Amino acid sequence: MHHFSRRTLLRGVGVSMALPWLESLSVWADEQTPERQSSEAPKRFAVLFAGNGFHKDHWWARGAGADLELGEVLSPLREHRDKVLFIRGLYNEQALKGNIHSSQTGNLLSGAPLASGGEIRSGTSIDQVLAQTYGRSTKVPSLVLGCEKSNPSVHKNYSMLYSSHISWSSPTTPTPLELYPALAFDRLFRDTADAGDRSVLDAVLDDARRLRRGVSRSDQQKLDEYLHSVREVEQRIERAGNRGELQGWRPAMAKPNIPRPADGIPQDIGEHMRLMCDILVLAFQTDTTRICTLKLNNDHSALRFPNLGVDYMIHHLLSHQESDDWLKVNQFFVQQLAYIAGRLDAIQEGERTLLDNSMLMFCSSMLTGSHNASQLPVIIVGSGGGTLATGRSLDYLDNPNRKMCSLYLSLMDRFGVHLDEFGDSRERLPGV
Repeated sequence: MHHFSRRTLLRGVGVSMALPWLESLSVWADEQTPERQSSEAPKRFAVLFAGNGFHKDHWWARGAGADLELGEVLSPLREHRDKVLFIRGLYNEQALKGNIHSSQTGNLLSGAPLASGGEIRSGTSIDQVLAQTYGRSTKVPSLVLGCEKSNPSVHKNYSMLYSSHISWSSPTTPTPLELYPALAFDRLFRDTADAGDRSVLDAVLDDARRLRRGVSRSDQQKLDEYLHSVREVEQRIERAGNRGELQGWRPAMAKPNIPRPADGIPQDIGEHMRLMCDILVLAFQTDTTRICTLKLNNDHSALRFPNLGVDYMIHHLLSHQESDDWLKVNQFFVQQLAYIAGRLDAIQEGERTLLDNSMLMFCSSMLTGSHNASQLPVIIVGSGGGTLATGRSLDYLDNPNRKMCSLYLSLMDRFGVHLDEFGDSRERLPGV
């Protein structure tokens, strides 16, 4: 059996591509010892955000294990119910002060008080706290993806940048969102900005062929599947944006009066989200990063959904009615989470799957579109390397400790980041 360091990479001119977990390679820098007989894959953490809350009648879960029941909003996750942890009743006290979208979103992952008057001050978010410590051993400390542009305006005395960002590198610095799938892809695999249009795979194939000769048959198959998935994402990025399907606000012209920019944002929101989901999976699969946030839309979102036949109203206005179309849009967002979960669960890493080695937290900054932030919608998929019991529904609504930041303290412990306090909490969330 060959032994390599965890940072074993396929390399080409201007390109480096980290490997997935292979049984033939000791890829996690834990060489076999008498006390430790096999490689242990790292844990990953991702936050997926959907703005404006969910249908009030259909966001629920009850029961446990194989009998865990999920409401209609969460129906796309039913095949993964044994790996779902549903958490009810948590909240951020500071988010109750403004009672508008921006004042409820800017501190979702930090619990920090927000500056008003158009100023920008929040708190460092949980993903960036993890990135500054746990994420330092990977090529990309954290990947921050988005599917809707930031809004720089001010609404009712609060900056709308709070509605546009959930990841904060410091109290005054929202982490820049990567909206372009091609640039997110390049950040994972390219070493230079001027590597040109050459395929990532074309650049590393010689190295891949040499590696393939020295690994087991099952690893050869896994390597082939991985390289195929990278090629597929490359090809879909090339095709994205050509269909001309418009999302968000309606432009004054039916056709553009300038040439289409290269490597732009896909205009089909379904394709845009799915590409970002695939990039997240590739990032985790290659251990290029272990921390990711994917902001599917803004709070106070202007997205439309012609792909769902819901093109008559923007997301924000649709959230003010409890209609069948609102439920359909809710399910579309949860489908992105279910897709990621399915992809990760199909990737084996030793005795567990990549989903088992991850925690995917799906959340919004309000329970419903009526700005109800007295309790927040939270689900986690994946057990973080077996450290989190799933297939459960937990209710903290009547618990004296029901702070989101208590949950964050508990989750950070799983990654070896032990803090005495975070945001507005000094204690862990019991039962997690």
